[in-house]
Amino acid sequence: MTRFGIALSTGGPSGPPFAAQTLAEAARAIEAAGFQSAWAFDAIGRGFLHPDPLTALAVAATVTRDLELGTGILQVPLRNPVELAQRALTTHLVSGGRLRLGVGAGSTATDFAALGLDFAVRFRRLDESLALMRRLWAGERVNGASLAPVWPAALGGPPVLIGSWAGSRWIERAAREFDGWVGSGARSSWRALREGIARFRDLGGKRAVVTNVVVQLDSPTPSLEGTDDPCDLKCPRDVARERLHRLCELGYDDVVLVTRRHDAEYLNELRELAISVR
Repeated sequence: MTRFGIALSTGGPSGPPFAAQTLAEAARAIEAAGFQSAWAFDAIGRGFLHPDPLTALAVAATVTRDLELGTGILQVPLRNPVELAQRALTTHLVSGGRLRLGVGAGSTATDFAALGLDFAVRFRRLDESLALMRRLWAGERVNGASLAPVWPAALGGPPVLIGSWAGSRWIERAAREFDGWVGSGARSSWRALREGIARFRDLGGKRAVVTNVVVQLDSPTPSLEGTDDPCDLKCPRDVARERLHRLCELGYDDVVLVTRRHDAEYLNELRELAISVR
């Protein structure tokens, strides 16, 4: 059965004002509405401010009990891997093991330019960093760095899901070496999502998540939904139900919705919509 999640507030240019209680209030509302997960995104240097995803999820962890908490995705090559391993382990601990670490190489050059990093070598850095982080989470010493003794409740680190395009070699690694795959609705297409999950399952992959499914149920007319168009819910409610049903039929384990509103009334409306397609 498909699980449904909601992206936490980001405070982006189209969202409501961001304040001290925004993240906590959104996380409480997401869990109260009956969603199974809350997700945080990662962006630096794009002309607007996103909260740090691990900090955001640590806040969400302190005000919820059962909600899974995911990054969708965190750009590993933007960080020092030892420091990132420590922060991820901390968030995993304070969440009681609920962190699902969605990671990727990143696809936006301005994020790397903002930090003075080489965009061209991001895949190599991702590979090297993940290998180092997993060894640190296991309590090993790597090149003089160590997080040992790792807190027993966090030993081994969080499950790692790989964010990648459908045709990338990383989807094979997501299936065979890691804990799942994260595909993007807004940054991809219906065709890529269909082909990606088929390839992922053929390779033996278990958990498949589609994130960045933007919701705008007040749109008077449906956005395009051809095979090469983005996967979104910028459409009336009845069309949105059909699109969610299509994602469930494709076999995605999780669908993560992105909405500007996190008030109880609207989240309950989205929850009812999600339930109606099961």
